[in-house]
Amino acid sequence: MKQFFLTLLGVFAGLILFVIVVPIVLIMAAAGASSKPATPANAVLELDLRGGLTDQAPSNPFASFGGSGLSVIQVVDTLAQAEKDAHVKVLLVRLPEAGMTPAAADEVRQAIRRFRAAGKPVIAHSQGFQPVGAVVSSYMVGASASELWMQNTASFQATGFSADEVFLGRAFDKYGVRAEFEQRYEYKNAVNIYTQSDFTEPHREAMRAWMTSIYDSALASAAQDRKTTAAALKATIEVGPYTADQALERKLIDRIGQVEEAEAEAKRRAGRNADIVAFGDYATARGERAGSGRSAIAIVGGEGAIMTGRGVGADPFGSGSSIRSDDTAEALYDAIKDKDVKAIVFRVSSPGGSPEASEQILAAVRAAKAAGKPVVVSMGAYAASGGYWISSEANEIVAQPSTLTGSIGVFGGKFVLANALGRFGVDMRGLSIGGDYADAFSPGQSWTPEQRRAFSASMDRTYDEFVARVSTGRRIPAARVREIARGRVWTGAQAKALGLVDHLGGLEEAIGRARALANIPETESVRFKRYPKALSPWEALSQAFGVQSEAARALVMLGAVTRDPTAQAALRQVQADRARGQGATVLADQPF
Repeated sequence: MKQFFLTLLGVFAGLILFVIVVPIVLIMAAAGASSKPATPANAVLELDLRGGLTDQAPSNPFASFGGSGLSVIQVVDTLAQAEKDAHVKVLLVRLPEAGMTPAAADEVRQAIRRFRAAGKPVIAHSQGFQPVGAVVSSYMVGASASELWMQNTASFQATGFSADEVFLGRAFDKYGVRAEFEQRYEYKNAVNIYTQSDFTEPHREAMRAWMTSIYDSALASAAQDRKTTAAALKATIEVGPYTADQALERKLIDRIGQVEEAEAEAKRRAGRNADIVAFGDYATARGERAGSGRSAIAIVGGEGAIMTGRGVGADPFGSGSSIRSDDTAEALYDAIKDKDVKAIVFRVSSPGGSPEASEQILAAVRAAKAAGKPVVVSMGAYAASGGYWISSEANEIVAQPSTLTGSIGVFGGKFVLANALGRFGVDMRGLSIGGDYADAFSPGQSWTPEQRRAFSASMDRTYDEFVARVSTGRRIPAARVREIARGRVWTGAQAKALGLVDHLGGLEEAIGRARALANIPETESVRFKRYPKALSPWEALSQAFGVQSEAARALVMLGAVTRDPTAQAALRQVQADRARGQGATVLADQPF
């Protein structure tokens, strides 16, 4: 029976490979093989932010299906090239109606301002600002444009910043689920959603503090770009919402019009015979920014939850990224071994994860410093908990004002499900061999007092180790670290005031700091080398399905053959000959 299920699984994997994977890879191969279109002499580059942005391009070539396919780093890289491209005359930005990730909005705004500083106009168009999440961040990006347009029927509802938490404490009590957790300490509020029915005071305090910091930062940036004061802008938007006409009257926007009208205006400004070029197409045609010169700066990427191991994970087509400790540490060691690399920019966007995986990556950061290669961390949307652990001993840390960082703390535990399942007639029983701690994480029973003491001690050790690393890396006395730690989340702006962050800014600022620490003169050009290397489709298939990359390539090539018109004609002939009993020879004779 076991063999039957294994065979069935193999057949199912094969079906997925040929029915789904092969066509996808063929499309990708065809796209890559086709000639790259030339940028029109007068081009309008259109950046559509409505599909959302990841922080970094995934190393897995299948991971971007279903999303916009754009990342914050790609936007920064591409605009840096576009501002020097004589063919690109205007940037047109399509704004999301809901909120953007605040740190992503900060970085996009900075890239737009650099593009404008090159003497090129930017038109932003909105179909409304809805009161969802950090919508003020979306408005901040629009405010950085030369002109901000809004559709006539749209509403300006960016009147603040809201966030919601779902608490499961009462539901767990009702259905017999027992959440047994240890947290270090009261601000480590990830546990609260399982144990509480409302905000605890520390949870409320910390959340209000970082939301206020993000809100104030976005208002200050938008006010600067709209040439007003933060206080005046705040007073205006908080009295809303407004119609498009009212928003224009209050100088929150510059013009009212459909997106087609905004496109026409952008093309008019670009010049005769101007054409619109999709941002993704232009980015693909230009490729990653490589730079030039003898000296190189390595850019090592890491986005998502931090886990031990390597590879694309169980779902090769999942959009979620993860930081795998083997892959990320190896990328850092590869940069260390490269003689041309003089400094490393480590881009981190992570809510945390495994302490063991985090320590493995931090050891590689230490190795880079020991090898004389300074490491500058550039924080993305968040670098909290394990994300801060892997950043803590870098030479310098650069974060956006709204990056969520810190959360120096730890939590862990389990769900006891025996009573919940028992209500449905399902009985859970366990057996264990060995010491008392062997079944400590069984979902069938609560911790014994001895087990809880042992687990609590392990939480204390991890917390102490985290504090020690921050104290060493940031040169802050351990007692002071304990005051500002306790699991509390800070924004980049708050963290800078506390000494947890050195500079405010994005990737460009981090590259500048890496150049300075490596003593590379401003007049000298530098190359960029990116790690880890992106997987080829063959390598991704190999990891996903457990086959050799050569076998995956052969399977996909076989799929390509079946889509070739000549091959299809031959196969039809094979089928006809088989019907006459002559199939074998004809198949062997075809020039495949």
